[in-house]
Amino acid sequence: MPGWLNPVTAMDNLQQFLEMGGDVLLVIMVATFFMWAFILERIAYYQFAHTKFAKRAVKKWAARTDHKSWYAHAIREQLISEVRQKTEQNITLIKTLVAIAPLLGLLGTVTGMIEVFDVMAATGSSNVRAMSAGVSKATIPTMAGMVAALSGLIFSNRLERRGLRATQSVADAMELG
Repeated sequence: MPGWLNPVTAMDNLQQFLEMGGDVLLVIMVATFFMWAFILERIAYYQFAHTKFAKRAVKKWAARTDHKSWYAHAIREQLISEVRQKTEQNITLIKTLVAIAPLLGLLGTVTGMIEVFDVMAATGSSNVRAMSAGVSKATIPTMAGMVAALSGLIFSNRLERRGLRATQSVADAMELG
């Protein structure tokens, strides 16, 4: 088994990475974990539950004899709205986590640079070895925040578009008589 697949080695590497990036990197990791949990939940919804939910809404509409009255149109809008609500669930939360990730990276940059300036003030010089820990705490969270944001942005946009198409598909299936 390759060394990086060994769970003990992987945990040691993760711990070293988190130490190099500082406390903010841990916050970015937790935020990214939740973002991806919500993204995977949405993917699972579309894979396993959406089709049944959409068919049930269309079936309710098809079972109605009245498709022309104002009341029928209100029922149709309610059914479409229920489908839209299901398809948009957690999308705003995912987008919020995507927006927060680079800001957390920036916070890591600031805290890392403060550490660099503390070392400079304590040593009275610009000792590169002494400043290296602060520099890594300044750059690693920035990189991690950007990577998290980019990966989340791609999937949140795809999920949002998929939800709009799914809602429109249900609306199109509910013919007005």
